[in-house]
Amino acid sequence: MATTQESIASTSVKIFDTEQPEFLLIQPSARHEEKNDGLAREAELIRQGTSHGFALATFDTEAWAQALMPWHDDAVSKDEKVGLHARDTLCFVLHELLPWLKQRYGNLPCIVGGYSLGALWALWAACETDVFGAVAAASPSLWIERWNIYAQAHPIQAKSVYLSLGNKEEHCRNQRMQQIGNGVRMQHQLMQMQLGNNRTTLEWNNGGHFGNEPQRTARAFVWCMKNIK
Repeated sequence: MATTQESIASTSVKIFDTEQPEFLLIQPSARHEEKNDGLAREAELIRQGTSHGFALATFDTEAWAQALMPWHDDAVSKDEKVGLHARDTLCFVLHELLPWLKQRYGNLPCIVGGYSLGALWALWAACETDVFGAVAAASPSLWIERWNIYAQAHPIQAKSVYLSLGNKEEHCRNQRMQQIGNGVRMQHQLMQMQLGNNRTTLEWNNGGHFGNEPQRTARAFVWCMKNIK
Protein backbone atom coordinates (compact mmCIF):
# COMPACT_ATOMS: atom_id res chain seq x y z
CA MET A 1 0.00 0.00 0.00
CA ALA A 2 1.35 3.39 -1.02
CA THR A 3 1.23 6.60 1.03
CA THR A 4 1.40 10.06 -0.50
CA GLN A 5 1.08 13.60 0.88
CA GLU A 6 -0.71 16.18 -1.24
CA SER A 7 -1.74 19.81 -0.91
CA ILE A 8 -5.22 20.31 -2.33
CA ALA A 9 -6.64 23.84 -2.17
CA SER A 10 -4.04 24.63 0.51
CA THR A 11 -5.25 21.70 2.63
CA SER A 12 -2.90 18.90 3.61
CA VAL A 13 -4.23 15.53 2.41
CA LYS A 14 -2.64 12.16 3.12
CA ILE A 15 -3.64 9.33 0.81
CA PHE A 16 -3.25 5.62 1.46
CA ASP A 17 -4.03 3.55 -1.62
CA THR A 18 -3.88 -0.04 -2.73
CA GLU A 19 -3.49 -1.26 -6.26
CA GLN A 20 -6.64 -0.83 -8.34
CA PRO A 21 -8.87 1.01 -5.84
CA GLU A 22 -12.59 0.21 -6.00
CA PHE A 23 -13.72 2.74 -3.36
CA LEU A 24 -12.85 6.26 -2.30
CA LEU A 25 -12.79 6.67 1.49
CA ILE A 26 -12.98 10.24 2.84
CA GLN A 27 -12.04 11.05 6.45
CA PRO A 28 -11.28 14.28 8.36
CA SER A 29 -8.25 13.82 10.58
CA ALA A 30 -7.06 15.44 13.79
CA ARG A 31 -3.47 16.21 14.74
CA HIS A 32 -3.35 13.54 17.46
CA GLU A 33 -4.24 10.87 14.90
CA GLU A 34 -1.37 11.98 12.71
CA LYS A 35 1.08 12.30 15.59
CA ASN A 36 0.40 8.81 16.91
CA ASP A 37 0.54 7.25 13.44
CA GLY A 38 -3.05 6.15 13.91
CA LEU A 39 -4.05 6.84 10.32
CA ALA A 40 -1.38 4.52 8.94
CA ARG A 41 -2.51 1.78 11.33
CA GLU A 42 -6.12 2.35 10.34
CA ALA A 43 -5.31 2.12 6.62
CA GLU A 44 -3.41 -1.13 7.15
CA LEU A 45 -6.28 -2.59 9.18
CA ILE A 46 -8.70 -1.70 6.39
CA ARG A 47 -6.41 -3.43 3.90
CA GLN A 48 -6.33 -6.53 6.11
CA GLY A 49 -10.10 -6.50 6.59
CA THR A 50 -11.23 -6.50 2.97
CA SER A 51 -10.29 -7.88 -0.42
CA HIS A 52 -11.49 -4.65 -2.06
CA GLY A 53 -9.00 -2.07 -3.23
CA PHE A 54 -9.42 1.46 -1.88
CA ALA A 55 -7.96 4.93 -1.66
CA LEU A 56 -8.28 6.46 1.82
CA ALA A 57 -7.95 10.26 1.73
CA THR A 58 -7.54 11.88 5.14
CA PHE A 59 -7.52 15.67 5.24
CA ASP A 60 -6.12 17.84 8.00
CA THR A 61 -8.53 19.73 10.27
CA GLU A 62 -6.18 21.69 12.52
CA ALA A 63 -9.11 23.45 14.24
CA TRP A 64 -11.02 20.18 14.83
CA ALA A 65 -14.22 21.54 16.39
CA GLN A 66 -14.39 24.61 14.14
CA ALA A 67 -14.08 22.52 11.00
CA LEU A 68 -16.55 19.80 11.94
CA MET A 69 -19.29 21.05 14.27
CA PRO A 70 -22.47 21.62 12.19
CA TRP A 71 -23.72 24.27 14.63
CA HIS A 72 -22.64 25.90 17.87
CA ASP A 73 -22.92 24.08 21.18
CA ASP A 74 -21.38 25.56 24.35
CA ALA A 75 -20.86 22.06 25.69
CA VAL A 76 -18.32 21.49 22.92
CA SER A 77 -16.66 24.92 22.96
CA LYS A 78 -17.29 28.50 24.06
CA ASP A 79 -15.54 29.68 20.90
CA GLU A 80 -18.16 31.45 18.76
CA LYS A 81 -16.41 30.26 15.60
CA VAL A 82 -17.29 26.66 16.43
CA GLY A 83 -20.38 25.80 14.41
CA LEU A 84 -19.67 28.14 11.50
CA HIS A 85 -17.35 26.14 9.25
CA ALA A 86 -18.71 22.61 8.82
CA ARG A 87 -20.24 23.65 5.50
CA ASP A 88 -16.89 25.08 4.40
CA THR A 89 -15.37 21.67 5.13
CA LEU A 90 -18.10 19.98 3.10
CA CYS A 91 -17.55 22.42 0.22
CA PHE A 92 -13.84 21.55 0.24
CA VAL A 93 -14.68 17.84 0.00
CA LEU A 94 -17.29 18.27 -2.74
CA HIS A 95 -15.57 20.88 -4.90
CA GLU A 96 -11.86 20.30 -4.33
CA LEU A 97 -11.02 16.92 -2.81
CA LEU A 98 -13.48 14.64 -4.61
CA PRO A 99 -12.84 16.10 -8.10
CA TRP A 100 -9.09 15.66 -7.53
CA LEU A 101 -9.57 12.06 -6.35
CA LYS A 102 -11.90 11.17 -9.22
CA GLN A 103 -9.48 12.59 -11.75
CA ARG A 104 -6.77 10.38 -10.27
CA TYR A 105 -8.75 7.19 -9.57
CA GLY A 106 -11.93 7.44 -11.63
CA ASN A 107 -15.58 7.83 -10.67
CA LEU A 108 -15.58 5.32 -7.81
CA PRO A 109 -18.19 4.85 -5.04
CA CYS A 110 -17.45 7.18 -2.15
CA ILE A 111 -17.70 6.46 1.59
CA VAL A 112 -17.38 9.21 4.19
CA GLY A 113 -16.42 8.43 7.75
CA GLY A 114 -14.51 9.29 10.86
CA TYR A 115 -14.27 9.08 14.60
CA SER A 116 -15.94 11.21 17.30
CA LEU A 117 -16.57 14.70 15.87
CA GLY A 118 -15.35 13.37 12.54
CA ALA A 119 -18.10 10.74 12.61
CA LEU A 120 -20.68 13.37 13.60
CA TRP A 121 -19.60 15.52 10.65
CA ALA A 122 -19.75 12.51 8.31
CA LEU A 123 -23.37 11.78 9.30
CA TRP A 124 -24.29 15.44 8.91
CA ALA A 125 -22.57 15.63 5.53
CA ALA A 126 -24.53 12.59 4.29
CA CYS A 127 -27.75 14.36 5.27
CA GLU A 128 -26.71 17.43 3.26
CA THR A 129 -25.64 15.71 0.01
CA ASP A 130 -26.20 12.46 -1.85
CA VAL A 131 -22.65 11.98 -3.13
CA PHE A 132 -21.71 9.53 -0.35
CA GLY A 133 -22.90 5.98 -0.79
CA ALA A 134 -22.23 4.99 2.82
CA VAL A 135 -21.25 6.48 6.18
CA ALA A 136 -18.69 4.94 8.54
CA ALA A 137 -19.49 6.62 11.87
CA ALA A 138 -17.35 5.31 14.75
CA SER A 139 -18.33 6.70 18.17
CA PRO A 140 -20.08 9.75 16.67
CA SER A 141 -20.66 12.71 19.02
CA LEU A 142 -24.44 12.45 18.88
CA TRP A 143 -24.83 14.01 22.31
CA ILE A 144 -24.63 17.51 20.83
CA GLU A 145 -27.61 19.80 21.27
CA ARG A 146 -30.48 19.37 18.78
CA TRP A 147 -28.96 16.48 16.84
CA ASN A 148 -32.06 14.26 17.08
CA ILE A 149 -34.27 17.10 15.86
CA TYR A 150 -31.97 17.73 12.91
CA ALA A 151 -31.65 14.05 11.97
CA GLN A 152 -35.40 13.51 11.94
CA ALA A 153 -35.94 16.57 9.74
CA HIS A 154 -33.08 15.75 7.33
CA PRO A 155 -33.19 12.13 6.10
CA ILE A 156 -29.86 10.50 5.41
CA GLN A 157 -29.04 10.43 1.69
CA ALA A 158 -26.50 7.61 1.90
CA LYS A 159 -27.62 4.05 1.26
CA SER A 160 -25.80 2.34 4.14
CA VAL A 161 -24.76 3.54 7.60
CA TYR A 162 -22.44 1.95 10.17
CA LEU A 163 -22.63 3.16 13.78
CA SER A 164 -20.56 2.13 16.77
CA LEU A 165 -20.07 3.12 20.39
CA GLY A 166 -17.96 2.05 23.34
CA ASN A 167 -20.05 0.36 26.01
CA LYS A 168 -18.64 2.65 28.71
CA GLU A 169 -19.14 5.94 26.88
CA GLU A 170 -22.57 6.67 28.34
CA HIS A 171 -21.32 5.98 31.87
CA CYS A 172 -19.13 9.06 32.17
CA ARG A 173 -19.48 11.92 34.68
CA ASN A 174 -20.40 14.61 32.16
CA GLN A 175 -24.21 14.83 32.12
CA ARG A 176 -24.39 15.91 28.48
CA MET A 177 -22.07 13.18 27.29
CA GLN A 178 -24.09 10.63 29.24
CA GLN A 179 -26.73 11.10 26.53
CA ILE A 180 -24.48 9.53 23.89
CA GLY A 181 -25.96 6.04 24.34
CA ASN A 182 -29.51 7.26 23.83
CA GLY A 183 -28.40 9.43 20.93
CA VAL A 184 -26.73 6.58 19.07
CA ARG A 185 -29.61 4.18 19.77
CA MET A 186 -32.10 6.72 18.42
CA GLN A 187 -29.92 7.30 15.35
CA HIS A 188 -29.77 3.56 14.72
CA GLN A 189 -33.56 3.26 14.99
CA LEU A 190 -33.94 6.17 12.59
CA MET A 191 -31.54 4.53 10.12
CA GLN A 192 -33.51 1.29 10.36
CA MET A 193 -36.70 3.14 9.49
CA GLN A 194 -35.12 5.13 6.66
CA LEU A 195 -32.83 2.48 5.15
CA GLY A 196 -34.04 -0.89 6.41
CA ASN A 197 -32.46 -3.31 8.89
CA ASN A 198 -30.03 -4.78 6.37
CA ARG A 199 -28.57 -1.38 5.43
CA THR A 200 -27.42 -0.27 8.86
CA THR A 201 -25.76 -1.71 11.94
CA LEU A 202 -24.82 -0.64 15.45
CA GLU A 203 -21.71 -2.25 16.94
CA TRP A 204 -20.89 -1.98 20.64
CA ASN A 205 -17.17 -1.93 21.45
CA ASN A 206 -15.58 -2.66 24.81
CA GLY A 207 -14.32 0.41 26.63
CA GLY A 208 -14.84 4.15 26.64
CA HIS A 209 -14.45 6.82 24.01
CA PHE A 210 -10.67 6.94 23.97
CA GLY A 211 -8.95 3.79 22.85
CA ASN A 212 -8.60 1.64 19.73
CA GLU A 213 -9.62 4.49 17.43
CA PRO A 214 -7.81 3.07 14.37
CA GLN A 215 -9.35 -0.36 14.90
CA ARG A 216 -12.87 1.01 15.39
CA THR A 217 -12.71 3.33 12.39
CA ALA A 218 -11.20 0.64 10.18
CA ARG A 219 -14.04 -1.76 11.05
CA ALA A 220 -16.51 0.96 10.14
CA PHE A 221 -15.03 1.46 6.68
CA VAL A 222 -14.69 -2.27 6.05
CA TRP A 223 -18.37 -2.84 6.90
CA CYS A 224 -19.37 -0.05 4.54
CA MET A 225 -17.34 -1.45 1.65
CA LYS A 226 -19.04 -4.80 2.16
CA ASN A 227 -22.53 -3.34 2.40
CA ILE A 228 -22.61 -0.41 -0.02
CA LYS A 229 -24.78 -1.01 -3.07
